[in-house]
Amino acid sequence: MQDKDMVNDVLSMVNASLTGYAMAIAESNNPQLRQTLTQIRNADEQFQFQLCQKAIQKGYYKPAKQADQSDIQQYKSQLSS
Repeated sequence: MQDKDMVNDVLSMVNASLTGYAMAIAESNNPQLRQTLTQIRNADEQFQFQLCQKAIQKGYYKPAKQADQSDIQQYKSQLSS
């Protein structure tokens, strides 16, 4: 298996786990459990960000181009009307 494939697999798994943590946090009624899940989610988000940055540096991943300010304003006005 190529490094690129492994990195992409790990990113996919971490992204899926972040979704699961968000659902568990939203549905949890126990403050201690919510806090623990939030800490785990935050650590995974940091790991995901760092791995994504490494993937970009190595050319394994190319993020979408940054939106123009005019596009942002257009979408904001569409969403607020």
